[in-house]
Amino acid sequence: MDILGKARRLESKIARTFDHAAQRVSRRGAREPLEIAHAVVEALEQEVQPAGRGRHVFPFNRLKLSVVASSGEARARLEAVFDGETSLQDRIVDRLRSAGCEVPGLAVETAFVPHADAEWTNPDFHLDLARVTTTDQIAPQPDSRPSPLELTIVHGSAEQGAYTFTLARIDLGRCAEVRDSWNRLIRTNHVAFADSAGDLNQSVSRRHAHIDYAADTRHYRVYDDRSAHGTGVLRNGRTITVHPGSRGTRLESGDEIVLGEARLRVKIGDG
Repeated sequence: MDILGKARRLESKIARTFDHAAQRVSRRGAREPLEIAHAVVEALEQEVQPAGRGRHVFPFNRLKLSVVASSGEARARLEAVFDGETSLQDRIVDRLRSAGCEVPGLAVETAFVPHADAEWTNPDFHLDLARVTTTDQIAPQPDSRPSPLELTIVHGSAEQGAYTFTLARIDLGRCAEVRDSWNRLIRTNHVAFADSAGDLNQSVSRRHAHIDYAADTRHYRVYDDRSAHGTGVLRNGRTITVHPGSRGTRLESGDEIVLGEARLRVKIGDG
């Protein structure tokens, strides 16, 4: 008798029951990004199959996760959790290993969509699962990973003096965590200026700006997130204003990003 497997399934059933009850009593019914991440992991654990003699297998090595993000802000909140210190893929791998599965070469692709499709069984996300053999592998694609982006604090004070990122999106603002009136986490700033460090830092809005990496052009662009004191790019002694709602401004090595009265110097790759 597979007692351990039955215990895991019972534990998962209890967790799902609790999660559904929590959703019913929620003020708005919407789940937080971390709750969605846990729900995805739970759904994948249900796909674990017994392989005899107490062993288990996860029959898939390619996962495509479609997640509802009805706005740019909602997507930013999800990405902050999915790409955090413990990423969604790390959570999935850890859970499958705890279930006794080896998961070599597991690939997880995430897509953000504005609304759920009619055939989805979960209102927040949908999973497409596949197993790809070596002969079925798609030809390698050109490397689309972001080039290293180094940001050095020139004026103002943040948690660190310099940061290096290889992320598709980098949020800039005051305070590490931004919460709404319900105390829900709505944004995590990757570069967080101190909240109590004088007027210069106070000129940085909590949700001031963000940087996006475009894989097709391999360029970084900075966008203003409707900040109180504006965003700009200082280049060769001239300031380029980044208007809210615009397509942003492309960054080059040597630029300085202006956030209110604070500034960060940019270095891209070996530039």
